Amino acid sequence: MHSNRKVRRVIRSNNRPWFRLLAGGAVLGLALTACGSEDDGGDGGGGGGDNNADSPSSDAAASLTNDECAANATSADAFVAGGILPLTGTLAYLGPPEIAGVGLAVSDINAAGGVNGADACHKILDSGDANDLSVARRSARQLAGEDPSVVVGAASSSVSLGFVDTLTEAKITQISPANTAAELTGYSDFYFRTAPEDSVQGSALGSLIAQDGHQRLAFLVFNDAYGTGLRDFVQESYEAAGGQVVYGGKGDGQEFPPGQTTFSAEVTSALNANPDAIVILAFDETAGIVPELAAQGFDVANVYMSDGNTSDWGEEFDPGTLEGAKGTIPGADASDDFKTQVSSWHEQFEGEALSDFSYAAESYDATILAALAAAKGGANDSQTVQQNVLAVSGATEGQECTSYAECLELIEAGEEIRYTGPSGIGPLNENHDPSSAFIGIYQFNADNAPELVDSVEGVSGE
Repeated sequence: MHSNRKVRRVIRSNNRPWFRLLAGGAVLGLALTACGSEDDGGDGGGGGGDNNADSPSSDAAASLTNDECAANATSADAFVAGGILPLTGTLAYLGPPEIAGVGLAVSDINAAGGVNGADACHKILDSGDANDLSVARRSARQLAGEDPSVVVGAASSSVSLGFVDTLTEAKITQISPANTAAELTGYSDFYFRTAPEDSVQGSALGSLIAQDGHQRLAFLVFNDAYGTGLRDFVQESYEAAGGQVVYGGKGDGQEFPPGQTTFSAEVTSALNANPDAIVILAFDETAGIVPELAAQGFDVANVYMSDGNTSDWGEEFDPGTLEGAKGTIPGADASDDFKTQVSSWHEQFEGEALSDFSYAAESYDATILAALAAAKGGANDSQTVQQNVLAVSGATEGQECTSYAECLELIEAGEEIRYTGPSGIGPLNENHDPSSAFIGIYQFNADNAPELVDSVEGVSGE
């Protein structure tokens, strides 16, 4: 779905430089303050950017395994990669790439001999939606009672906020492949993420809108930690570049509730403010907003989205509906080799190839980082993982390595390492966020599918 075509265009703020745009060889300096082995069945960035890290080996792709956890598996006898990921709900489209990322990582870990002499396995439970946190909380209680090595998830920041305390109290390491809310920065000693927090994506999106020449901006945003948090950073960046927010801005009280399905009143109010661009920060609600904008005469080519809705809308909208609209997705555009392998894993064990790769690389890296942390610490329990995740991510300035097998060899030789995987993130910082990460900029084609056109690399605040 995602094209590798690049437009060599520099995004600059009129006020202060925030990003490093990678276009060909040009770099502009900028700073910015998600166990048994089976042959079938399953337990069911990502975004834009350049990433030169090696992908998992082609040998692993030839012998993929689906290593589901036995019912009684714990970290005492296996490396248990639990997951709380969207199998149902408005973010269910993110489930397949995230599940495949975890599954492929476990397969690669076992191909390299496992962790501390034990096999790795995965157990994925449902995260549900933020409007019914009972699903995620039930999954968190279940996994906390089963002594996993790590829990990968959730996709939604609001969902993670609904159960992170349960895992922290149980001293279970949680690594989200997709949470971006600033509220989760430094939240817990046991919470980490392989997706950048919202200031990185928000600044990229705000700068993009300003660079495109828009002077009056409206927000249609749902009242959710993800939506309002990201809105605030987009607004800050856009206003710093000289733009004016005319509807839906911070403190205006014009957000709509998650799950709303009709938007005539909101769209009318936004258009009455005479914006020349509109940012939609929502999930499935986007399916009701876009047609309403078109029906009321707004040029949808001037719509901007983010990772919550920058996805393939070909089945929901008539051809050409979104053509020209833009969106952002955090994460590096992983190599074709990685995409082939993660899609092959999903096709072999879940029955269909992937059509979207959002957060597949981040889920893969979350699992690999946890396994390397266990290997460095010499034990598969979650407290050992927690104590070593920063180090294996590169916080101790170790030797760079790009696969579990390569990194494990260095660890066994007594070396400090810096794992650099397909997500392209920098070492985790003291707040447990990626110190740097790529943001992909996409433009929708006539089939209502986003194609990668640019990438920026932002550096997270410490």
